[in-house]
Amino acid sequence: MQSSLTSFIEDNKQFIQQELHSALYQLDIPATLKESMIYSIEVGGKKLRPILLIASYGAYGDDKSSVIAPAIALEMIHTYSLIHDDLPAMDDDSIRRGKPTNHIAFDEATAILAGDALLTFSFEVLACDRHLTDNQKVFLINELSKASGPKGMVAGQLLDIEAENKELTLEQLERVHALKTGELIKFAIKAGAYVGNASTEQLDHLDEFAYYLGLIFQVQDDILDVMGDEEKIGKPVGSDEGNNKSTYPKLLGNKGAIKQKEKYVKLAKDALFQAGADQSFLMSLTDYFSTRDH
Repeated sequence: MQSSLTSFIEDNKQFIQQELHSALYQLDIPATLKESMIYSIEVGGKKLRPILLIASYGAYGDDKSSVIAPAIALEMIHTYSLIHDDLPAMDDDSIRRGKPTNHIAFDEATAILAGDALLTFSFEVLACDRHLTDNQKVFLINELSKASGPKGMVAGQLLDIEAENKELTLEQLERVHALKTGELIKFAIKAGAYVGNASTEQLDHLDEFAYYLGLIFQVQDDILDVMGDEEKIGKPVGSDEGNNKSTYPKLLGNKGAIKQKEKYVKLAKDALFQAGADQSFLMSLTDYFSTRDH
């Protein structure tokens, strides 16, 4: 299964990159803006969110053409968030995936506008896709705007900033990351299954699965920031501590963070079983999220 999972991830990563490339290169826009947008899209990255979306679809459907637009729209939103996260007013990072961050490679104003452009273009991609029905477009645009906006990722980003220099409880930390990281992961799982015609009951169980998967992703991120290999993760370790971030290792210690992650893994797999998707790539991706080294 490990070799097939590796192939699934790599094949879909390349597929998504090609689709993103096609969508962005055809744009007739100012050259610097286009170059900045493409820079952050192509600077690397694992493309895990759109891969999750494709895996979720694959648990219930069999024609991948219907999820190309949602997958690349999701990656555009994720990339915009990273561009803005790296800005001096936010995390003030100069390296992302082993290369200069967008505002270093270009300048702050261009980076802000590139992020804005990716955010707004993502919804145009969904609205204009010929493989989706009108009802599917409305559903997906509504869900993606909620996941990425003031009720989702943006709210989590603000809570994360407000949590700096503070000691959060586990419940408070879970809320921050369920919004900041988890909402886009939840969209990936829900969007894929919805387009694949999963039932309402299955979607409910997948919501629970996605909640825990988002927390698994964040715990592992926090652990890697303390114990990871800088060459593999593509940025200096210890940046969370340097920014006085609230993290799982800071709250629970390294061993406690690993133990908490294992609890989330069990709960995620239980929900996936209830959704009837335990034989899909979502199951092995759960382990991948928990053990990844970058």
